[in-house]
Amino acid sequence: MHKVAVKTVKAKILNPTKKKETLLQAEYEAFQSVLRGEEAELYSATRQQAERLRKRINGRKAFYPLVLRRDTIKLSRRNTKLVKYWLRVPVSGVRGGIWLPVRPHCEIPEDVSIGETKIVKKKRGWFAYITISQEVEVPEPQGRPLLAVDLGEKYLAVVCGDGISPKFYGKEARGIRRHYAWLRRRLGKRKLLKVIRRIGQAERRKIDAVLHRVSRRIVEEAKAKGAAIVLGELKGIRKKARGKRMNRIVSFMPYYRLSFFIQYKALWEGIPVVKVKEAYTSKTCHRCGFQGSRPHRGLFKCPHCGLRYNADLNGALNILKRARGYIPPAGAALTQPLTSARQLDRGTPRL
Repeated sequence: MHKVAVKTVKAKILNPTKKKETLLQAEYEAFQSVLRGEEAELYSATRQQAERLRKRINGRKAFYPLVLRRDTIKLSRRNTKLVKYWLRVPVSGVRGGIWLPVRPHCEIPEDVSIGETKIVKKKRGWFAYITISQEVEVPEPQGRPLLAVDLGEKYLAVVCGDGISPKFYGKEARGIRRHYAWLRRRLGKRKLLKVIRRIGQAERRKIDAVLHRVSRRIVEEAKAKGAAIVLGELKGIRKKARGKRMNRIVSFMPYYRLSFFIQYKALWEGIPVVKVKEAYTSKTCHRCGFQGSRPHRGLFKCPHCGLRYNADLNGALNILKRARGYIPPAGAALTQPLTSARQLDRGTPRL
């Protein structure tokens, strides 16, 4: 089965000359002016992008990335000592645009298609977010080993599978969330609203770093074992939490974002992803199938067979068993396992 895989590559723009940086800064500021409905000198195709974006943001005051249409940019590979990749950016008044040296966070294959690119100015300099896509062949999941992923409250993800030893990922995420929740309460008492917004951005960056690391490890494990990834549907995941404090922590855990990261990274590598219903997987004993209890965080107890087990790993094993019932050893899978290209186009976080 062929699918279109999409991802965004973050690339730092390396030390542009003063003239090029002046032109880039002017184009960036002109883009912001057009967003506010003001007149400014801007490359014609980029102006169209700005006008479309202005209709969506509806007058909200903020700085937005400089959005460049895919047919106006070009990525070139050159054998230079300083940098391998060069990006051509269109600017007003310069025929052919300007070429900027960029250093992406990962290699960009030569056979990919270059899509829409966004230029962002940060304290550490200029960055380009380049959308790339390629057609990949994704095999059917039947006949392959399975790697099940349970998204839990103590660990973001617990994985187990056929010939795969259990692994626990993302324990630090809950600590990050808890720290920033405490910090927001302290700042809220002092009415420091601007600081609260600023630390929210810092929190998101730290959590995203954890999500990328966890999702990358899961996909690498599946690739190494030739396995299909099994994810539980996320409906009702917040009902797993017990008590007011844990409800608050779990409610802000980025389960949907982690699930999306896993899916688009797997699609890029040609790894099938299967979705199964997650209902009662955290309350059912994986050994005997009877409903048990969770007397405290991280522990599952079965009153029928006496099993005492890690609660998140018990959930992962139940997801694995359920997937085996969904996927017969031969023939078509009983579920639709793959994320569509349309869903991935809505947002393409970097790998």
